[in-house]
Amino acid sequence: MTVLDRIVTDVKVALERHKRLTPEHELEAAIRSARPVRDFESALDGPELAVIAEIKQRSPSKGLLRESFDVPALAKDYTAAGANAISVLTEENHFGGALSHLALSATHSNRPLLRKDFIIDPYQLYQARAYGADAVLLIAAILEASLLKDLLSLATELRLACLVEVYDPDELDKIDFDQVSILGVNNRDLHTFEVDIDHSLKVFELVGNEVIKVSESGLRSPADLAYLHRRGVDAVLIGETFMRAENPGVALRSLREKTAAILTSHTN
Repeated sequence: MTVLDRIVTDVKVALERHKRLTPEHELEAAIRSARPVRDFESALDGPELAVIAEIKQRSPSKGLLRESFDVPALAKDYTAAGANAISVLTEENHFGGALSHLALSATHSNRPLLRKDFIIDPYQLYQARAYGADAVLLIAAILEASLLKDLLSLATELRLACLVEVYDPDELDKIDFDQVSILGVNNRDLHTFEVDIDHSLKVFELVGNEVIKVSESGLRSPADLAYLHRRGVDAVLIGETFMRAENPGVALRSLREKTAAILTSHTN
């Protein structure tokens, strides 16, 4: 069993517990009184490289990333530092996440929020909307094409944007690009957890320019970001680099400024 298999197995167990504790009709009631969604797609769609800054306490490959884990402070710092959007890990067993982290981030930031989790059931979309998400991550590797299509349709009904993530180029065959406007490519192999930042570029070559392209995982330096943006990447999702920094907001601001300087220098 791979790491990804173990995560999905544990998500299924946690999902049954959540369904017992909070029936779907209660989530639907919460959605009816929820704030309007923030425009995740527009936040990423601009001439400059957009940064989705991530809030997560640990990961299966790297263990604990941050001892001091103050979600409201992190959301505020990312917002002040100019994050275009914020990704919030909500998976409990392997990433130390919680739905409460999503709700706290929604309270302490005006940026669009991405619920990052291993979504395998429509119930999780209702959860995401009820707890303050503006977008959700859908991982093609763990979804049959028919379920992916159904989740995309329900997300549209709930006014949630979707970041559809692939790793293997063959996973593109699952995607109806009439439904998908934001495509993410994970540079980390979800089976071996090895990272290659060129991987996303190879996959993006296989899709048209009409989708917003997001490179995910393994991104650390301004040179990495400038390299990706010059080759057509619209946005990056960064977690570990910021979570390991003494001050994640300062790290984000510095990374943005240095990346912009490299890109300006290259243009001139």
